Amino acid sequence: MDSNSINQSNLISRDLSWLNFNYRVLDQAKNTSRGILDKLKFISIVASNFDEFFEIRVGSLYNYIDNNKTRIDYSGLREKPFRNYLLDKAKVFFEDYNNCYTNEILNSLKSKKIIIGDIDSLDDEGRKKVKKYFKKTIFPMLTPMVFDNLHSFPILMNKVLIFGVVTKSKKESNKQKISFIQVPLNIPRFFEYQIEDKYFFIPIEKIISKYITKFFRSVYVQSISLFRIIRNGDFTLEESEDIETNFLEELKQKLKDRKFSRVVRIEISNTFDDFLLESLKERFKLDDNNIMRLSSKSIIDLTSLNQIYEFDEFSNNSNEYPSPITPFDMEENYNKNSFEILTEKDVFLHHPYNSFEPVIKLLYEAAEDSNVLSIKITLYRTAKNSRVIDALLKAAENGKHVSVLFEVKARFDEESNLKNGYKLEKAGCYVIYGIGTLKTHTKLLLIVRREGKKVKNYAHMGTGNYNETTSRLYTDLSLMTSNQKYTKDALEFFNVITGHSIPDDYENLITAPIYMRDKILDLIEKEIKNSKSGLDAKICIKINSLQDKKVINKLYEASNNGVKICLIVRGICCLRPARKNLSQNIEVLSIVGDYLEHSRIYYFHNNSNPIIYSGSADIMIRSFKRRIESLFKINEESIIKQAITILNFNLKDNCNSYILNEDGSYTKKEIEKNQKFDLFKEFYSLKRKNLDDSIIL
Repeated sequence: MDSNSINQSNLISRDLSWLNFNYRVLDQAKNTSRGILDKLKFISIVASNFDEFFEIRVGSLYNYIDNNKTRIDYSGLREKPFRNYLLDKAKVFFEDYNNCYTNEILNSLKSKKIIIGDIDSLDDEGRKKVKKYFKKTIFPMLTPMVFDNLHSFPILMNKVLIFGVVTKSKKESNKQKISFIQVPLNIPRFFEYQIEDKYFFIPIEKIISKYITKFFRSVYVQSISLFRIIRNGDFTLEESEDIETNFLEELKQKLKDRKFSRVVRIEISNTFDDFLLESLKERFKLDDNNIMRLSSKSIIDLTSLNQIYEFDEFSNNSNEYPSPITPFDMEENYNKNSFEILTEKDVFLHHPYNSFEPVIKLLYEAAEDSNVLSIKITLYRTAKNSRVIDALLKAAENGKHVSVLFEVKARFDEESNLKNGYKLEKAGCYVIYGIGTLKTHTKLLLIVRREGKKVKNYAHMGTGNYNETTSRLYTDLSLMTSNQKYTKDALEFFNVITGHSIPDDYENLITAPIYMRDKILDLIEKEIKNSKSGLDAKICIKINSLQDKKVINKLYEASNNGVKICLIVRGICCLRPARKNLSQNIEVLSIVGDYLEHSRIYYFHNNSNPIIYSGSADIMIRSFKRRIESLFKINEESIIKQAITILNFNLKDNCNSYILNEDGSYTKKEIEKNQKFDLFKEFYSLKRKNLDDSIIL
């Protein structure tokens, strides 16, 4: 298919943009300055992202194809031609990241005496242990499932290793049968063994392959093939009036259905039986586009490499991140009671450079403080063994009124969120499981405290989840405050989303699904008017994804009217920059590196009187129409400086930055005159005196 027709569109395909993002992550695995464990981590992330790409984006595309519904991609292509083009590109990427593993990473591992190999690479003692391990642990856990005239086709599970064994009866030599053996996920991916200073990791399939004939004693084994399937993980829920029964039951059913949903990809070993492959293609209604074949040196499921880089013996060799620095707003009183601090001033946190601990501390203090009356919070994703959940449980035990809006539709965290929701309910918390078909994506906490004869409210607003684990890996922003201008809005917002009311005008919040897009369009329009009046007009927006067509077209209009625009978009970007008479004044950067860029900042110059918002929302159709989101305005001068400095550091970075080209490709930003600026390191040495009060656009 002619890619020129795709490039002619004024918009970039969302799905192709997602694939391009994964190339930027793959660059991290190729980065020669990184240690081998870091490279392993990133190649594992690449593989995981690729799985999710098929589960969600390709899965969503098949929802249209299988149901004969029309979908026109931003590229201008209909669903079937676009499927072919997309899967062609996906195959190329699959080969690219597997080649990185086989040609670069495996050799680097060997140089560090880490071997991913065969059983034969072990000594006699190691081979004996492997044999014993198979006999005692693996063999009892495997179950062959035959498919023939007497046995129906078994249900093959998503994202597990599956052996397909083609056999023939010794009596009926022409009749072939297929048996499947699925490897349970609770069996470690690699058998670990050490010989002196060498570490061996034997893939589980190597062990099973060696002894698999033990399951087929009375038949002739014609072939043994290994594969893995990816199923459609994209589903929607119908809105129901009976939220407590219909909604939750539908969710549970959808989660069950996901396990048996349409297959969208099959990953196969380099030697694969033709009869088996044709049978799978026919069964799952697939063609060669959906089949991805590995080279002989690679292994199926590179996500499993996390077992190696998390290996206990390597903990001393892993890339240790610097310790968090004290937040500027807490330099003199970090250890004081949170309520005392927030009475004096607002606190702005930039994670992970600032620890998430002050937020956790605020929750625990609220749980134990006898003057605290109630806690209200929105939860989207929480950590395993979450301290946030623990604090809320303590609060309920101590008689606080605890209201939790728990978003159970957070993709792939649904089951975990349901379990935590039930746990909170049992403790006496008021739990609301989502708002109809809308996802509650906003990050908001409100604490109501009795102080003398008055009641005072405290709030936290952020860009990231209440998740202490990801807060160490993702860049996010937090605002902690007792300012009534914020807390009044927060209280109103909770009343709206948990009740049945229409909000008054918020003073410092922009919310979705009702107002957000219109407000952003208005702010862009003001910059257009300023530019037309001969005033300096600038827009700088830092987000994760940019896809909404109305906002994109407004940014194009701003560009054509002389507004200088820089967009820092980590992942998907459907806006096409640097096109003459369309977007010549728009630059798009993407930053990919040590941490996952997750913070959002919206900067509008406003004739040298900046208007700045931060919060949970990206510029996506789903953010404006299908999610409950909020952006909070930054008012305090000192915090405005911190937000502008964050944007400027992003603009200055030349170690982790990529420039989006007109054709949709990305080019790594060059380091000029050895003037390296790595924002992931620079933030750790940032001093208050060096904060910026103006944008460097």
